[in-house]
Amino acid sequence: MKAATEDDRMAELEVNHSASGAPAQGGFRERARSLCSACRQVFGMPDYERYLAHAAQRHPGAPVLTPSDFFVQAIERKYGKGGARCC
Repeated sequence: MKAATEDDRMAELEVNHSASGAPAQGGFRERARSLCSACRQVFGMPDYERYLAHAAQRHPGAPVLTPSDFFVQAIERKYGKGGARCC
């Protein structure tokens, strides 16, 4: 195993600490968001943040749904008339 040099240690400290010297929380928060998003996809739950990212990338300038409208539309799409049903 290669021993870490002083430059490697300093680079790691710069990445792991913010300007104020406190440990950076951004990496943890981003991983938590990604995990939540993955869970929503697995269980078929709507993901508003993912919708916003898609809308910004694929439909720039188009109006976006409010969170409540987005969830109403997602529920209607999943359980509304003509949708997939088990019975």
